[in-house]
Amino acid sequence: MQSEGKTIQGAFSVLGSLALSYMGMITVPIVMLCFVMIMDYITGMAAAWKNENLSSKKGISGVIKKLHYLIAVCVGIIVDWVIYSCLQEMNVSLSVYTFFGLSVTIWLIVNELISILENLKKIGVPLPKFLLSIVKKLKITTENVGKSESEDDKNE
Repeated sequence: MQSEGKTIQGAFSVLGSLALSYMGMITVPIVMLCFVMIMDYITGMAAAWKNENLSSKKGISGVIKKLHYLIAVCVGIIVDWVIYSCLQEMNVSLSVYTFFGLSVTIWLIVNELISILENLKKIGVPLPKFLLSIVKKLKITTENVGKSESEDDKNE
């Protein structure tokens, strides 16, 4: 029984190491996204508890929503991989190959940070106004980068 557990643990370690080495520069943002998703869930539950609005249905819905975030990141990574692979087949080399996955991850991190700050406000934690302002500006900037690039494509 113990050897099966060690085999499973070893398999997960190998698969995890392979995934991390393959993902390269997107690894840290994905770990950060997981961290802020957990913090958002915790602060959201605390805010709901403080406001006597705690609901298991909302809690499960929040977990499902966060799983969908990870699916969105995976879609971005797959799009990056498809584009990178196609360009390699055409003998075009790129130094960066994680644009869409990284963009989706950063956008979701900023969204989660805004949600954490909103939850802390609901709990009653005094927050400096500049912090919420900075995070909201980051979100707008991230959204505008995506919009300006799609507009550039239309103009060509």
